[in-house]
Amino acid sequence: MNKEFLVLDIETIPCQRDDVRKYIAATIKPPATYKKADSIAAWYKEQGPEAIEEAVSKTGLDGAFGQVCVVGFAVGDSHPETISSLNESELLNALNEKLDEVPASMHNAITIVGHNLQSFDIRFLWQRYVVNGIRPHAIISAAVHAKSYDSRVFDTMTHFAGWGNRISLDKLCLALSIPSPKGDMDGSMVGKYVADGRIAEVAAYCKKDVIATREAYKRMTFQT
Repeated sequence: MNKEFLVLDIETIPCQRDDVRKYIAATIKPPATYKKADSIAAWYKEQGPEAIEEAVSKTGLDGAFGQVCVVGFAVGDSHPETISSLNESELLNALNEKLDEVPASMHNAITIVGHNLQSFDIRFLWQRYVVNGIRPHAIISAAVHAKSYDSRVFDTMTHFAGWGNRISLDKLCLALSIPSPKGDMDGSMVGKYVADGRIAEVAAYCKKDVIATREAYKRMTFQT
């Protein structure tokens, strides 16, 4: 069985920077239907704060402003591991150290596996390396610039659904009779869990995604 693959999954939270929050707040405007000064002022007072928070929450999917809080990974059939931290620089440096355990001879040959990997996980992760001024590990750098047909990446969503189409990991697992990684928690709840001090539960959720994605990859490449 091919051992030269790395399953990767990340969990993200909205922007934690005050300067970005101020930038976002300055872009929030009432609907164009509001014309009168008093109605505009009332909108800013009554609905503005909620509109700002909604806009900030969406940065959890934006690698420019969001933040990685958990990374889950497994090399081949090894036991899945997670790194979690609200200090993003520490998390990224720790990930580099773990990836350094992969022999250098495999850096250009290893396949990174993930679900919605190319559109989200690997791009978001690379962007956060850049924002933090940390050089991405060679494995990450090779994958982020890989084409969809490149052997250095295997996106289970794209390979099953086709380019430009989508299928959730939960649905893919159901189709392949793989135990679903989804329980009481889903990706939309990560920010709330982290804010409530429950990042350990987020890490456990991420690990389940790694296990399920690995099994889907092995099924799709007829390794099982």
